[in-house]
Amino acid sequence: MVKVIDLRKVTQEMIKNGTWKFENGIFKQALEKGIMSFDGENFYFPDYFSKKERKDAKKKLEFILGLDIDLEKFYSEIEDSKFSFLIEEFYGLTIPRAPNNYQALVEVIAQQQVKFEFAMKTISNLVKLVGRKIEDLYLFPKPEDILNLGDEDLKKTKLGYRGTYIKSLTEEYVKGNLNLDLEKLSEEEAIKYLTKFKGIGKWSAELFLAYGLGKNTYPAGDLGLRRGIAKIFNLNPKEVREKNVREILEPYGKWKSLLAFYILCYDRKTEMMKNASRNKGRRKKV
Repeated sequence: MVKVIDLRKVTQEMIKNGTWKFENGIFKQALEKGIMSFDGENFYFPDYFSKKERKDAKKKLEFILGLDIDLEKFYSEIEDSKFSFLIEEFYGLTIPRAPNNYQALVEVIAQQQVKFEFAMKTISNLVKLVGRKIEDLYLFPKPEDILNLGDEDLKKTKLGYRGTYIKSLTEEYVKGNLNLDLEKLSEEEAIKYLTKFKGIGKWSAELFLAYGLGKNTYPAGDLGLRRGIAKIFNLNPKEVREKNVREILEPYGKWKSLLAFYILCYDRKTEMMKNASRNKGRRKKV
């Protein structure tokens, strides 16, 4: 395994929601029992944590930062492919995940049909509106906190119709109708179950399985993923369909979700560079 992951790269791809920060080489995450940290080698916990709490917290941080991923093996799988350039581009990058299933659901719904940057702002708005503060970080809102949000407060988050979906799905979750502990289900079974609920389509279900449960899946219909593959294979983005994405990624087996994530990150980076160049050109004309 890569001995020390690149925390800077990992946190660059995380949802900036106010519940964590990366500062002076140290990652800090606010969770219910306190703030936990990781510097790339060592874990740090509040002094009052019991031995079991430290063990559980370490496991949680490992999941959030994707420390269980064997990057060296992944790189050996793609080093002779069209994707080999991604190794140098994103060396040390793992797949960040949500601390819990409910947070994953909320953050996935917030990303529907909007750019990632805008989605992050709306999620941050929600967290800061109702999340409890711990030092300079926030706890992600509990389901009950979101259910208690009035319509006017919900509007302040800028979530739009996604806020309505989040609230209705939260109600189903609190009532026990929506089960998010789907680790034992196959990908197909989990997607079939989740898409029965209004507000969860196939894209959302696939992203939830990867981001919330750490399953080896990916949102094959995602625009960024299709566009990224088009760039790498010099194709017309409009001609790259979901089936084409699957034909390209499925052969990578246990590494398909990580490869999909790297492609998404590549697309996001190149789009940002393109927009920056375009804006620079506009300023010159003015």
